[in-house]
Amino acid sequence: MTLEQFKSRRKVGTPTKASGNKTDFTKVPDSPGVYFFLGKNKKVLYIGKATSLRDRVRSYFAADLHEVRSPLVANMVAAAVSVDWRKTDSVLEALLLEASLIKTYKPKANTDLKDDKSFNYVVITKEDFPRVLVVRGKLLAQKAPAKGRDKHDPNSLLQDFTAPQKIFGPFPHGLQLREAMKLIRKIFPFRDKCTPAAKRPCFNAQIGLCPGVCSGEVSKQEYRRTIRHIVLLFEGKKKQLVVALNKEMRAAAAEENFELAKELQRQMYALQHIQDVSLIKDEYRSTTLTAGRPYRIESYDIAHLHGSAAVGVMTVVEGGAAEKSQYRKFKIKKAKAGDDPGALKEILSRRLGRDEWPLPMMIVVDGSTAQINAAQSVLAEYGMAIPVVGVVKDEKHRPRDIRGDRELIKNKERDILLANSEAHRFAIGYHRKTSRKEFTL
Repeated sequence: MTLEQFKSRRKVGTPTKASGNKTDFTKVPDSPGVYFFLGKNKKVLYIGKATSLRDRVRSYFAADLHEVRSPLVANMVAAAVSVDWRKTDSVLEALLLEASLIKTYKPKANTDLKDDKSFNYVVITKEDFPRVLVVRGKLLAQKAPAKGRDKHDPNSLLQDFTAPQKIFGPFPHGLQLREAMKLIRKIFPFRDKCTPAAKRPCFNAQIGLCPGVCSGEVSKQEYRRTIRHIVLLFEGKKKQLVVALNKEMRAAAAEENFELAKELQRQMYALQHIQDVSLIKDEYRSTTLTAGRPYRIESYDIAHLHGSAAVGVMTVVEGGAAEKSQYRKFKIKKAKAGDDPGALKEILSRRLGRDEWPLPMMIVVDGSTAQINAAQSVLAEYGMAIPVVGVVKDEKHRPRDIRGDRELIKNKERDILLANSEAHRFAIGYHRKTSRKEFTL
């Protein structure tokens, strides 16, 4: 589908020139939707979604764009001739539309920002009672044939997966996709894990998130209707879906099936009044340097015993406070014994592959040039421009200096040292625990 065809089918905004401070942001609506950066001949360079189209588009023309965005994004903005957009009724619809359009246009800035294996897809399996699953591209690629496939075609990626009926994606925002699936499942309960006709209701059936496939409470025909509704929603056909629900509700009422009519009425009302507060919250958590978001620092440290039993950790300081629930542990699997920079690169690569975790605004490493360079090389691979600082210690392991951007360090020294101290403490504790297990085996 060309952009012109897309415009003819859907109401979009009037293109505005992408010319820095001269851009008229008043033309961009303050509402959820999807935006397009367009190059020469209206070629789609980048597609994104936003809670507020106006705020998000304006952020690309900030004076510090090169400092807070990757070079790939900065270069894309420089090459853009205009910006276009399409409003949606909710953040949920913007999320679904963004994925559909990225699949259609495959904009270079979108596909180059992340390896296609890091994207998420929603799969509806081809079974009597289809499952609705969130599947990472990495898993799909492992099941695909080695030759003869288009890496951007999820249907090709999935041909060896459990006979898919429908595939939607790619979805760039893993955390928000999972929140979206929670919203969708509350409206249209579906099966993901349970066994059909198991005679006992699964946990999700007990809390209303599975229609009772497991306990035999729903027939194949009734469940297929639910799957059709989910497909229409993911295809961006909400109006068509509401019309279908209204028609089915009236038919159920005419047949005096009032229980079904009431459920269809609930679904129709829920679609027209989507409460996507969690998606709005997570959009701010997953976007680097968004206004109003607490400043997030992640610190990394490696611990080992003369090079053996190496482990790594990540600690988080957000808004000046340690967020211990977000600390993470890593076992070093590939780096050679005693190679601290190599171990750091390994755990940072694994961390950045978890796109459901909010991105940090600063990364702190324990060490100097070698560790800073190791972290920066990984960030470069992911196209991210996150500042890295290194805490240098004396012979008693006390902080002696902080290496990095002096202006940035000056305002964040306390938080940097807190994050580093927590990482050292957490790494030592984790190493001792794993070492004891190894020695007792």
